[in-house]
Amino acid sequence: MASRSLGGLSGSRGGGGGKKSLSARNAAVERRNLITVCRFSVKTLIDRSCFETIDDSSPEFNNFAAILEQILTHRLKGQVTWFGYESPRSFWDYIRVACRKVSQNCICSIENMENVSSSRAKGRAWIRVALMEKHLSEYISTALRDFKTTRRFYEDGAIVLGEEANMLAGMLLGLNAIDFSFCLKGEGLDGNFPAVIDYTPYLKFTQSSDSISSDEEELRTLGSSGSESSTPENVGPPFIMDENSWFNKCKRVKQKYQLTLEQKGYLEELLRLRENQLSESVSQNKILLQRIEDSDLAHKLEKEQLEYIIVELQDQLKSYQSLDQLSAEVSLSQTSLDPGHSQEGDGKQDTLNSISEGKEDTPSLLGLCGSLTSMASYKSLTSLKSNDYLASPTTEMTSPGLTPS
Repeated sequence: MASRSLGGLSGSRGGGGGKKSLSARNAAVERRNLITVCRFSVKTLIDRSCFETIDDSSPEFNNFAAILEQILTHRLKGQVTWFGYESPRSFWDYIRVACRKVSQNCICSIENMENVSSSRAKGRAWIRVALMEKHLSEYISTALRDFKTTRRFYEDGAIVLGEEANMLAGMLLGLNAIDFSFCLKGEGLDGNFPAVIDYTPYLKFTQSSDSISSDEEELRTLGSSGSESSTPENVGPPFIMDENSWFNKCKRVKQKYQLTLEQKGYLEELLRLRENQLSESVSQNKILLQRIEDSDLAHKLEKEQLEYIIVELQDQLKSYQSLDQLSAEVSLSQTSLDPGHSQEGDGKQDTLNSISEGKEDTPSLLGLCGSLTSMASYKSLTSLKSNDYLASPTTEMTSPGLTPS
């Protein structure tokens, strides 16, 4: 009896450990299935967006919304009422608290929507608005970073509390490249029914080469199992289904071909437009280069002319300085000599006057003045003439004491 009781006790303990391991295995498989299907749904959405606009009627989007809703409600805690009972809760209760920190979020606008009343419908509207705003990945990442709030809303073993949460935020980042168009007043926001995932688009069975029977033999077996006198009409439905499937494939290929032709025409028109713009840019570039060359040539000529004017001005300045020195010497000699020598001074004065008059009337100076009439350097010549170096020698040498009697 003792041995039997000990055996029963050990068996019960072993059964408890097996139940725990089985439940852990089931939870891990459930999380892995949801994450894998979510990755497939994102890929199908991206592929479908290349050919048509994604809206509420797209089966790929409806499936993705159902998968995301199941992920966000996985092991979500219920709301405890006043009497201690737990009522079911929607993931919107978690999102509106955890995503408040997102800049320019749509939480308040969804809360104020008149046609959306239930919490589940608001969560579905949030998914659509976040996709249209291209911020769904940002919302999920911000919510997952708030670990305290996430722990308050979810039980242990939830997807948002495990390692799969980081994978989820990375997968949703690819949806920012898709342009979505949703109507927030449609039947898709009905919160009375839970979302159901359609797994058939992601299931693919590949028959191994070691299989005994093929698909055709199985179809024949199923078709002939009803009676011994089976006719080809019994296997008609499978062939009709195949014909419909081929017709649908042909229709899709035709749509892709038409879309490719439209894209080809658009790209050709865009190429012609860019070629015209390029030719116009090349012609404008040539005109600008010609203008630059002309301006460089004009600048060189102007520089040479200004250098020639500077040389002439320097020569004139030297000549006026020499005249000034001569006038100063003559004035000193006249003050030191007797009045009898005034005639010699007058002769020298006349000589200086004739030299200065001849210097002022030289053709080079006249040409210089003519060249300066249209240039800014003419001001420099005017300033030189206003100085003492350009004063007339006759005014400097003439004084009341030296006038002839």
